[in-house]
Order: sequence, then C-alpha cells, then structure tokens
Amino acid sequence: MGFFQLVFVCCTFTFLASYRSIATTDTLAPLQTLTDGQILVSSNQKFALGFFSPGNSSKRYLGIWFHNLPLTVVWVANKGNPINESSGWLTIYSNGALFLYNSSVGSPVSVVWSTNETVASKNPVLQVLGSGNLVVREQETNGHEYIWQSFDYVCDTLLPGMKLGWKLRSNTNRYMTSWKSSEDLSDGDFTFSLDPPDVPQLVLRRRSKKEFRQYPFAGYKFSGGNEVENKTLMIKPVLVSNIEEVYYSYEMPDDSALSRLLLTQRGSVQFLMFQNLSREWRVVKTVNEDYCDQYGTCGPYGNCFSEGPNCRCLQRFLPRVQQDWRLSDWSGGCMRRYELNCSSTEGFVKYDGLNLPDNAVVRANYTLDHCRMECVNKCDCMAYTTINVNGNDSQCMMWLGALVDLRNIPNGGEELYIRMASLELGSDSNNKRRNIKLIVAITTSTASVLILCIFLGLHIYRLKRRTPIVENQTIPAPENSLCGHEQEKSREEVLEFSFFDLATISAATDQFALQNKIGEGGFGPVYKGALQNGMEIAVKRLSKKSGQGVTEFTNEVTLIAKLQHRNLVWLLGCCIHEEERMLIYEYLPNKSLDNLIFDETKRKLLQWDDRFEIILGIARGLLYIHQDSRFTIIHRDLKTSNILLDNEMIPKISDFGIARISGTEETIENSNRIMGTLGYISPEYARTGDYSIKSDIFSLGVILLEIISGRKNWGFHHSEHNYNLLGHAWKLWNEGKALEIVDELLEGSYSLKEVMRCIQVALLCGQNQAEERPKMCGVVFMLMNENAELPQPKEPGFWSDSYGMKNIIYPSSCTGEDSSTGNELTFTTMEGR
Repeated sequence: MGFFQLVFVCCTFTFLASYRSIATTDTLAPLQTLTDGQILVSSNQKFALGFFSPGNSSKRYLGIWFHNLPLTVVWVANKGNPINESSGWLTIYSNGALFLYNSSVGSPVSVVWSTNETVASKNPVLQVLGSGNLVVREQETNGHEYIWQSFDYVCDTLLPGMKLGWKLRSNTNRYMTSWKSSEDLSDGDFTFSLDPPDVPQLVLRRRSKKEFRQYPFAGYKFSGGNEVENKTLMIKPVLVSNIEEVYYSYEMPDDSALSRLLLTQRGSVQFLMFQNLSREWRVVKTVNEDYCDQYGTCGPYGNCFSEGPNCRCLQRFLPRVQQDWRLSDWSGGCMRRYELNCSSTEGFVKYDGLNLPDNAVVRANYTLDHCRMECVNKCDCMAYTTINVNGNDSQCMMWLGALVDLRNIPNGGEELYIRMASLELGSDSNNKRRNIKLIVAITTSTASVLILCIFLGLHIYRLKRRTPIVENQTIPAPENSLCGHEQEKSREEVLEFSFFDLATISAATDQFALQNKIGEGGFGPVYKGALQNGMEIAVKRLSKKSGQGVTEFTNEVTLIAKLQHRNLVWLLGCCIHEEERMLIYEYLPNKSLDNLIFDETKRKLLQWDDRFEIILGIARGLLYIHQDSRFTIIHRDLKTSNILLDNEMIPKISDFGIARISGTEETIENSNRIMGTLGYISPEYARTGDYSIKSDIFSLGVILLEIISGRKNWGFHHSEHNYNLLGHAWKLWNEGKALEIVDELLEGSYSLKEVMRCIQVALLCGQNQAEERPKMCGVVFMLMNENAELPQPKEPGFWSDSYGMKNIIYPSSCTGEDSSTGNELTFTTMEGR
C-alpha cells in the first residue's frame, strides 16, 4: 500500500469513528455507517440490508434478505471476499461511492468491497427499496434515476423486476451465478443468462458448457413454453428489446406474494414461493427438471421425448451410427435418408410440435414466404420459420447448419420447415414403396427372430406395445410366424439386440483369463474384455453351478434390452453356445459401488458431492423402471454391488436377473421362491413373499445409509447395541444425533442440511410398513428440493439383527425349503459382480 493510500485509510478510519450510526431505517446518508449488527429495512418491511453468516460458517457477508422470514439471502456484496470477524462496516461517500471496510483487531483497515459508479453528486443516499433493490440516488429525487443499484449485479437470485440481459451501449451482461456451496458464497460452476441479443433465450451453463436452454421468446411466452402454466404459477414473463437493452424479467400480479427464481449450487433453476401457513419456501416449478432439458441430448436432428425411448429421429431421418443408437448413445444424432446436394429440386417439409433449435440467425420483418426464399438460396440453410420474438412483428429465423437441441412439445411447439432432398418430396407412393422394402427386409430375417424366441423363450405378451420403427407407420407382422402377433411388438427390440459367437467373446477375454476376471456374484464370474473394434466390454458368464439359470438369463435379456436410461446398465447382447450363456455389457471402469464405498482407502475419493450425485442417479434410475418406462419393473435385488459406476462416476443399476414386470405401481405380487440379499430384502417380502415397488424402495433406503456412512447394513456392529445400520440410524435419529452416522472420512466437508435430508429420506424408505414408504417420484422430489417439507419417519423394518431373526425363518445354508411355509428362500451372496 502506497503512502498516500495509507494516509487515506488511516484518516478515514479516524473520522468515521465520529459518524452517526443508524438502526432500522431504509436509508444511509454520508457521515453515517452501517456496522455489523445493524440493518436497514425497506419501508414496506419486506427486505433488509446487513451482515450475516450463511449456514454454520463464521464468515461475514454484507447482503440483502427477506425481512422477518427464515434467512433467505437474495443479494451479496462481498461474495468472493468474506470478513473473518464481526468487524465490517459500510459507508457512502459524498460522490456516491460505497465502501465496505474490515477493521479486524490487530490488522490494518482494509477495503473489502466497493462500487465504481460515481457522479458529481450533491447529496447522495443509500436506500433499500421495497423491491429488494439497493440503490444510490440523489436525496432530492424519488424517480428511477440511480447512481448505482444492486439489481445490476445479479447473484444467485432473481426477484420480480430484476433483469437478466444486456446493456447494449456498454456491452455489459447481467446474469445469475450459483454459489459454490451453502457456506461459501463465491461464484460456483453454473450461470443462467439471456443469450444476446437478436435471439433472446435463457441458457444455463456449467462453466462454458451449455446444460439447458429455454427456447427463444415468442412475445408472450418462450417457444415451446406453456402460457397456461405461467398463469397457474401466477407469473408474467417479460422480454424487453430496444436500442438501449435486451433483458428478461418476470412480474407478479399479486404484489403481496413473495417469490424468487433461484439458481442452486447444483445447477437447478427453481421458482419458489413463500407459504405463509407453513412459513417455508416451496418449489413450485423447476425449470430444468425433465430428461429432455439436458442440452443437445439427442444429437443433431434427434428429437427428445419426455417418455422413453427418450431420443428418436425425426421422421424421414435415420440414426447416424446405428450401433451407438442401439446402445442408447444418441449423441451422434440422426441424418437424412437422402443426402442434400444443393440442387433446385430440393424443398422443405413442415414439422409441427417442436421447440426451435439452437443457433438461429434472424432476419427482421420477413414474411414466411420471404423467409423461405432467403433460405432456399443458401445451401447451408437447413431450416426456417417465423416467430414473433418481440411481441410485435414476425421475424424470420434460419438455421445455417445441423439442427441441435430439438424437443417434442405435445401440446404446443412451433412450425419448423426443414430442408429435404427431392426424393423425400414425392407422393405417397414413395412411402408405400419404402414400406414394402422394410416389410420384405423384416420377413427375410424371420429365421433369426424365431431362433431368438426359441432360445430365450421371450414372454413378450407381458410387454406393452413400443413405438414403431418408422414414425406414424404400422408394419404388419409376417405370416406363419411361430411368434405370431407378439413378433410385431418385439421387432424394434429384436433388431436392436446383438448376438455374439463364443469365439468372439473368448478372444475378447483372452480365453477367459484369470487376470481378466473382475468380479463374481450369484450369477457367475464377470470378465473384462475388448472387441476387435476396441470397445471394452464386461462379460457375465453363467456358472453351471449357479442357482440361477435359464429363467434368470432370459429374464435379464428381455428386460434390460428394452430399457434405455443413463442410470441403467447398457446391455450390448448375449452369447449362447451349447450350455454356455453369457450377457455382454459395456465395460464400466469404476466397477461396482460397494468396491468404493466399503473400502477405507478408495472411499476417500468419494466426497459428499460425489456421493450425493450417485444417490440422485440411483433414484432417477429407479424412478424410470418404476414409473417412467413403458412397463413397471420391480428389481428385487437392489444393492450396492448391483450399482455400477462409469468413468464419470455416473451410477447405473444392473443385474435384472430376478426382476419382475408388474401390472401397475400399486400391484402387490407374491412369490413362492423368495430371492434377494440379506440386509437389503424388505420385511414383507421375506415374511410372506409379497413384493411390490415398495420392496425396491426399502432397499434404496439401506443403500442411502450405506453411502452416507461408508458401512454395510448387514454385519454392522456397535459396542452398545445389536442393531444393524438401519437400526443404528433410527436410534440416532430419535436421539437427535443423526449426523453421527456420517462417514468420518468426509471430515465435515458436506452440507449439513443436504446430509440430514438424505438420512431422513433413507429412514422414510426403510419404514417397516410398505404402504408408509414413499413412491420413487416422492423420493426424487424430496432429495432434489432442499426446501421440501419431509414427514417424520416411523420404525424401520429389520432394525436389529435379533428383530430380523425372529421374523424370518430360513435354513442355515441360506437356501432350501422351509417346512412350515413351503416357500423356497434363496439369498444371493454379498460379493461384487
């Protein structure tokens, strides 16, 4: 610090000691200070300015929050430079500049934060407005001419009247930035902004990568958005575009309602409203909660659907890489059936019910015909449309390149005209000829379909109808087929499934070399291998001594081959040779969750954020098979060894050998052969053979506790009691000591609120009575919404070893027949797969 700077700071500190301090007014004038412990409160009593500490942190920040509510911060001045003690103070100078100082004992006075905007001011004042805006203005004026305002420096929260967007003259952008954590308010990974300026659309980014896009504004709503939904939420989206600025905002017709748009640390954009009765914030809308909200998830010309299969090619398009598409890797997208050659015979096909793709080019005040003429003369123009961007005149939008981030909008969407080769523009006879060729191709492959039916015994009559291969076309099944009408239902899956011969798999695993063995479970050993094209695979080989056989093998093939979700394992195909039966999966390098979470050394690599993402991934996968897939599936053997992790630590549920298809979510089935794993099996299933989706949810509760604690449920020991891990967690919960279950290796580097919510959800899932456990939709909601109100859990099932032993009878060998019930009880081993 230079001499004159030092003199300035010292003199400032000296004469500020004589400043007149204030209490709870809404303004701060020159010669006044705001010290730690004092606040400014807006005239309508809605907002306050002062110093605070977030969560359990001792750091001090200057910020604005909702007054007389549980601490809800909406703006922070020094978010990247907190004060270590309660020694901060704020002042305003006569030129309108704001300075935040730190005067810690034993340290020189330092500037923590300041504003740059200054003017030749007569009598400036700092004021907290009823909108939550902190402004510097001339005391004599009451208008909206501000020297400085906090609304220009958005943090993680958008209030009604705040603006996201661009000041065009200064080329400055106002955008939201997430906090790093609930206790570290510095900039996190996510930003939410309005892309400039001719095609205004809201974009969520993780660092520089696009994660989500709210489609271009169309006067009264976003393209693909729902005006009715906006009215239901009681919000009015606003887009302003003029020579000065382009920005997005929202208004609330009811001024008394408290609302905010929040960008969470995990990249969720949530609209919240305060509930006066419960005195809590409720998430009424998460903007980016759907699978199709992931940016560009289906690749170029891929159309995303909220219900599986999530990605489908537009009509008249085909997967670019068929093999990848079969493996649910849609990133390569689709391509036209007939290539373009920029000839005069090319034209456009109208598509309805779509959102508008990304990367549009705008031509103002063009009619639809003019827009078409502009596009047809550009060889790289792939599509066009017109849209009322600013709410007054239609604008021409063109796409110079492949169309990305497409999405199906069932009850809305826009018209899009996509460029096509002349062969796609013919009469219906062309379509009929294409249908005939496809039918012939399928008929000639009848033999392979019959072989699959014979060897695997596909019970396809239990499956619901899937989407046809060609959109909007029905292809009749070949006659004289042993599979009959069932073949029509299974055609898409049959064509997507691959057979491998024994020689290929043997070569890939180096003749099943011992060094390539990566695990073993109740099914048999698992080997790592590599195909000739370099793809790494995992081969699950049915052991001849295994208690599981053809039924389980067939079951897994018929189920997994029909499921497509990023949190389910990808089945590439199978190998059948004489008595050999093998399942071939994509290789997942991080193996199974139990290999990490129960290893003292390896689990140090799993910090809380990683564990929480794994929890969310497992929950999403389970939600898919319970509710979002086309048929309800009960896994029946959910456990940490059946959760595999890819190279990005994304969890994938595996091993559907004993899974069952259920009629509906409410269906309760009964099995005479009880199969599962000790520690994860639900009480009602073990006692009576009754199982339902609630059986899986019990297993999920156990898994959550194991991830949180790093310890196993079955075999857990404590010196003071004989409870298992679930019982131990229940005991600690009732004693108000739930955090004692958290893995000591995390060393406090976690969100207390988040961990407590996960523990509570785990106990809710593990309740003894199946009907009291939540459904998966409720589990996912509770996990992802930090302000959700959670019910209190009741006593869990099998909460102590002795309790469990008294309520379940099984032979010492853990497999056999109980003479009193006649039910065969088979428990699989605990080893990883």
